[in-house]
Amino acid sequence: MSHLPEKPFTRRQMLTGLGSSLALSVLPHGVMAQTLQPTKQTRPIIMTPQAGKAPLMEKGLPETAVWQFNDQVPGTELRVRQGDWLHARLVNRLKQTTTIHWHGIRIDNKMDGVAHLTQEGVKPGENFEYRFQLPDAGTYWYHPHDKSWEQVARGLYGLLIVEEKNPPKVDRDLAFALDDWWLKADGQLDEASFGNIGEWAHGGRTGNVLSVNGKPNADIFVQAGERLRVRLCSTANARILQLRIQGCEATLIALDGQPLSVPRPVTKDMLLPPGARADLILDMTQNPGSRAVIAETSDLRVPLINFRYHYSEKRQGKAYGDVVALPPNPLAAPSLTPDQKVTLDMTGGAMGGMAKAIYKGKEMPIGELVDKHKMIWALNGVAGMPEKPLFFAKKGQTIEVRMLNNTAFPHVMHFHGHHVLEVKRIRQTRKGRKTIASRDDWRDSVLMDRSEEVTVTLVADNPGKWMLHCHMLEHQAGGMMTWFKVET
Repeated sequence: MSHLPEKPFTRRQMLTGLGSSLALSVLPHGVMAQTLQPTKQTRPIIMTPQAGKAPLMEKGLPETAVWQFNDQVPGTELRVRQGDWLHARLVNRLKQTTTIHWHGIRIDNKMDGVAHLTQEGVKPGENFEYRFQLPDAGTYWYHPHDKSWEQVARGLYGLLIVEEKNPPKVDRDLAFALDDWWLKADGQLDEASFGNIGEWAHGGRTGNVLSVNGKPNADIFVQAGERLRVRLCSTANARILQLRIQGCEATLIALDGQPLSVPRPVTKDMLLPPGARADLILDMTQNPGSRAVIAETSDLRVPLINFRYHYSEKRQGKAYGDVVALPPNPLAAPSLTPDQKVTLDMTGGAMGGMAKAIYKGKEMPIGELVDKHKMIWALNGVAGMPEKPLFFAKKGQTIEVRMLNNTAFPHVMHFHGHHVLEVKRIRQTRKGRKTIASRDDWRDSVLMDRSEEVTVTLVADNPGKWMLHCHMLEHQAGGMMTWFKVET
């Protein structure tokens, strides 16, 4: 569901096409981070969240007041090599506490950036040092994990690219943060919508304007026969992007930073839920003068990334041959016989029929939960962060988590510090419940449709207290959060 402003945007404003698009270089918004050593690095990367403006609408319209890392949306693109150390200093120039969560990285627990679980929120005017090693190559991102439903929606996020030691041969490597924004007719954020309990109880806060790296869309000039690596990251609060790729040959090579064991052609619309990433190889196989596009095809229906072929001779054949799999990251394979089996039952929301839940150790009726505490969702009958973890695990144990979506809305369950493999997916159809074949793909976020049941397995090999929550950020804020502990 999209939200239109009081004065609707014109079609020209919404479908900006090629006229006001952004021509990107090889590293859009990019800063090549140096190789960092934990004992020698004395100059951290400074990460400064603060108020600013961004050109979210077409040229000639007012810029939008947003919050930014380092004066840009998205924030500084960080690129490091697999195995390097990253040292970043958060300097908080906001008027509220904040953190940085390094989404998808199997990180040292005390660096995970979750307020009230792995650290306290960084107060206005104060600093916090993040220093950690990057074990996995892939596409990741960073964002606050303190009042994230507001701070991410205002523009606080950036991309973190961990490059393989031997990356695939391509002509260019391009990274894109895809977002939606809820803007009023004057082009400014609809601030009254922040904290709207109606949005929290339904599908989450979705916007009426889409952006690519902080601008209306992207315009990329390519040569026929060129090969691109394209990294897509959804930084939207709640929107499930439905992407269609046309005018080129697309092959999916990684999801959520983790390589696919077998690359697969993209032949139909691809879903990219909040927080998820997809790495693609695009072979520009059309004739000179053609155009390829990555478009959003659900409700807004806009072209996001336009690839414009030069009027030049076509390169002969595929310069780099067939697309091959990326080298796997060092993730431990789960045991076929799990050490523990746990259940995560999702309830609540509009039309969910939840009558009561436990909040901060006290059972409350739904009216009190909503009116006094803005809690509308529950996991295993508990709204908000529970005192006890979903499970305790010894380091190295295989844990099987059976997740039941007993609500009327989709959810995206995000595991911190770990990746999971899907074991089984059961979907409700008109003919009854149907088991869907699962792919052998590592993910840190699992999209579940309403009434679906998904079983995943993980190796609990990263010690600490780890959050598990819905990455539709209003659902998290409204109660869909828990945690698990991995002992040393």
